[in-house]
Amino acid sequence: LDKLKESITLQADLLDLKSEFDGYATGVILESRIDKGKGPVSTVLVTNGNLKKGNYFVSGNTWGKIRAMINDESQNVNSALPSTPVEILGMSKSALAGDDFFVVDSEEKAKEINDYRVGHSVSKQAPLISATKESAFDDSSTPKELAIIIKSDVHGSSEALKNSIEKIKHAEVTPKIILSNIGVITETDVTLATASKAILIGFNVRPNKEAKKLAEKQKVTIKFFNIIYEVLDFINEALSGLLVPDIKEEVIG
Repeated sequence: LDKLKESITLQADLLDLKSEFDGYATGVILESRIDKGKGPVSTVLVTNGNLKKGNYFVSGNTWGKIRAMINDESQNVNSALPSTPVEILGMSKSALAGDDFFVVDSEEKAKEINDYRVGHSVSKQAPLISATKESAFDDSSTPKELAIIIKSDVHGSSEALKNSIEKIKHAEVTPKIILSNIGVITETDVTLATASKAILIGFNVRPNKEAKKLAEKQKVTIKFFNIIYEVLDFINEALSGLLVPDIKEEVIG
């Protein structure tokens, strides 16, 4: 770590990297999660300006007003200067890791920019329910699909799982992620899993009571993990179970 810090400092000096400490703050979202008591919480790295409690902001396809800022020592702070990471509370919904972040001068301006972004954005989310009526277990000439729903504690884990699963390749069976999101497993997730005949994966999260009862009633498979490699092993095993078996005939008489 010492050598890493030395290298970063040297590069910053050579490239003459500087930031303004005044004016409206800009930054980038490092991580986001849904806290049971606080709601959407995101970690922001301030890259320019002075971020203050009470500022209105826009980030990705969400906006809000900073109700509280918490530093890396779990202390409430009222301002954050460039190179400072802080957790912020007050987002209208969870942001995505890697989203931009910038402060605006009023609530009206934040809403206006957010509405424009939402209206002109193209969703990268796969359709919730497959257009084909056949389930992953039906016998047909088309490649079979294993429908998967992922719920995780933080967005970074969700993205890592999604990217890793999409890289798994089989000639006859392909994994298809129906939904990848953060937060506890809810009744909506179970209902979606039922409709799309999907496997529900919880990564560092558990279902609420209502979702657990509904899953038992609908006989929806929910698997819980806290290590990404175990998830990938499980997906590979599930895909193998969907492969058409090789039939060998041995003439014995």
